[in-house]
Amino acid sequence: MRLSKTFIKTLRDAPKDETARNGALLVRAGYIYKEMAGIYDYLPLGLRVIENIKTIIREEMNRIGCEEVLLSGLQNPEPWEKTGRFSESEVDIWFKTKLASGGDLGLAPTHEEPITNMLKNYVSSYKDLPLYIYQFQTKFRNELRAKSGILRGREFLMKDLYSFHTSEEDLDVFYGKVEEAYRKIFDRLGIGEDTFETFASGGIFSKYSHEFQTLLPVGEDTIYYNKDKSIVLNEEVYNDEVLADLGVTGEKFEKATSAEVGNIFKLKFKYSEPLGLKFVDENNTQKPVYMGCYGIGVSRLMGTIAEKFSDEKGLIWPESVAPFKYYLIGIGEAGTKLAEEIYDKRDDVLFDDRDVRPGEKFGDADLIGIPYRIVISDKTLEEEAIEITNRANGETKLVKIEEIEKSL
Repeated sequence: MRLSKTFIKTLRDAPKDETARNGALLVRAGYIYKEMAGIYDYLPLGLRVIENIKTIIREEMNRIGCEEVLLSGLQNPEPWEKTGRFSESEVDIWFKTKLASGGDLGLAPTHEEPITNMLKNYVSSYKDLPLYIYQFQTKFRNELRAKSGILRGREFLMKDLYSFHTSEEDLDVFYGKVEEAYRKIFDRLGIGEDTFETFASGGIFSKYSHEFQTLLPVGEDTIYYNKDKSIVLNEEVYNDEVLADLGVTGEKFEKATSAEVGNIFKLKFKYSEPLGLKFVDENNTQKPVYMGCYGIGVSRLMGTIAEKFSDEKGLIWPESVAPFKYYLIGIGEAGTKLAEEIYDKRDDVLFDDRDVRPGEKFGDADLIGIPYRIVISDKTLEEEAIEITNRANGETKLVKIEEIEKSL
């Protein structure tokens, strides 16, 4: 991408109503545009980051045998009414509208009901199970106070996975596979070291569910962890009864603020029974399908990474999600000519070919946060080299021109 050919512009200041660090930096650096509180547009750089996050998640989901679909965001009230979740008294975050022909229509805050209802047309026998189905889908939630940049929005992107089983034992086995897959995802995204599987309330589904919480000063959750972080609990279940149930005695727990980036639930029959999703087993007995659900907030992850990996100069993207690997700057006629040659050979380069001062280019390179900055100037050419600077640690090295391809 050539910066001179894109409509993206960096900003000196973030919108006055954008107080969250992730939101402010992403707006200033040209990754997102704020429409209103909790609603953002993803610009070319931001969309590249989102797609890189999705690719990592997709690879790990496919690796454990999941199939990708895309369900409608518009929701027929009927299956939701059967579970009691179309009522504002049960779920108070619906966006709803009226059909021109009459009747209500909703914008999906999640997809348990529609996917369960759909599978009644495809599942009848134990031979049809298990199934693991996921999607990347925009969700809509009428949050009373949308805040924290893209960590908490009214419109956001989620990966939601739903599993369907003939037995609780089979559900437990797959649940463990998802736990491991999630750990790999967060490791690959660069936040694995600070992301912990956390005991949380299972509500009406099970005794416990599990959340994946990333330590973050601006997070909306509070967690407690022991010395080696082998036991981590959400504040809602941090009490003596739960600690005793987990066999934890005499350990001191630390308190921390965190952001939830994923969660997993054993739903069992919560949706299959009211919606009539059943199968016939080997003995010709009809039974309800066991279910699990597993979410990851994709746009929330982008905000979490931006919040964690940044400094006073701007963003510092991990290579795994960065929109480009190199930020290329040519200074002077000879430097610009060689920069053009490098750019023509690679697709992982953001080329700052604008007619502006070098200092402005260096400032934007730091703000945008591409992992490596390449500078080619008369000074570096005197050494028959190019200069490569690591955005994360500031280390700079000279690479000889004849070694450019090998080094990059």
